[in-house]
Amino acid sequence: MRNGLIAALDVGSTKVCCFLARVQDDGMPRIVGIGHQVARGMRAGAVVDLDELEHSIRAAVDAAEDMAGERVKAVVVNLSGGAPGSTNVKVEVSMNGHAVNEADIRRMLDHGRAHHEAADRDLIHAIPVDYTIDGNEGIRDPRGMYGERLGVAIHVISAAIGPVRNLMTVVHRCHLDIESRVVSPFASGLACLVEDEKELGVTCIDMGGGTTSIAVFVAGQLVHTDVIPVGGHHVTNDIARGLSTPLSYAERMKTLFGSAIPSPADDREMLKVPLVGEGEDGASNQVPRSMLIQIIQPRLEETLELVRSHLEKSGFDKMAGRRVVLTGGASQMQGVRDLAGLVLDKQVRLGRPVGLHGLPESTNGPAFSTCAGLIRYALVHQPVAKAGRKATQNQEIPGGWGRIGSWLKRNF
Repeated sequence: MRNGLIAALDVGSTKVCCFLARVQDDGMPRIVGIGHQVARGMRAGAVVDLDELEHSIRAAVDAAEDMAGERVKAVVVNLSGGAPGSTNVKVEVSMNGHAVNEADIRRMLDHGRAHHEAADRDLIHAIPVDYTIDGNEGIRDPRGMYGERLGVAIHVISAAIGPVRNLMTVVHRCHLDIESRVVSPFASGLACLVEDEKELGVTCIDMGGGTTSIAVFVAGQLVHTDVIPVGGHHVTNDIARGLSTPLSYAERMKTLFGSAIPSPADDREMLKVPLVGEGEDGASNQVPRSMLIQIIQPRLEETLELVRSHLEKSGFDKMAGRRVVLTGGASQMQGVRDLAGLVLDKQVRLGRPVGLHGLPESTNGPAFSTCAGLIRYALVHQPVAKAGRKATQNQEIPGGWGRIGSWLKRNF
């Protein structure tokens, strides 16, 4: 576990959020600073305007720093662009009967990395999922054990180099160092899932503004990730086009009156819809709420069907069991949980950040899961750092997994 100040930066398609947390004596993080701004310069998880995004990030970080009374130099940042893809690699090396040591693990992980290095992909995570010795599975830490052959299953997550570099460039332009990069679905899962769910098998679906991301956990480990470039903003665009209303009003209608499941009373409830190009007192339409829901429901169904097909194609649909946790801003719309249960044929619950002290009610909802998950990731995976100072690469976290994690940071 680390101490000091942790800074998390969630750069999403619709909002930029910064959480600052300080680790307490009991090892639990307490939020001491919060800042969030509308994301400008982002689309579907990718940077489209460097200057606009820089202003959004600076505003969010400044607000969090002012609230905490601290200045930060390094952040843990999320990654949802660059079409992140995951592969599971199995590697075996000969042990010749001696005890497993750090050099053996390093040699084996080097093999795994060498098999999946690509010129146009940037390695984000290389997570040892399961070790085997002479075919015996389920070994969490093999060091000190004896055998003839040592094997490991590694979950490798990579993303396209261009979009990753664009995001890193914007963060550096804000005079911030990057402690670590975490794919968004991994962070959301860490924030929302309980240990039993991760152990038994669960799928975490983060429905954001520009992307919908998937993380599958089995036996306590992340085994599959995927990102679909469709999110809540696409629903807003559909409403704006279908009802010829400004985007800002379409977002308001979606939030206040939107639903993924129709009800008998929808035809009787009339909504006032101002038209594009008209002033506040200009022409407007009166439409039944049922028309709004007829626009929202097909888009959400399509998004969830894409999730289902991606899971089936990956082969992890059955392995993950029948448990789904929905999170992200778009998951808060009325009826989304019920629709997800129907489309995915699984048990669905709504997930929100857990395990963080000092998080106010306004930022304790599903829309802030990724940022909360970045804090939890940094708490376990990052080297010990002083407040406001960047951690050095050779500092290690106590414990076996900490040493493996710090080795991965140095070499990957």
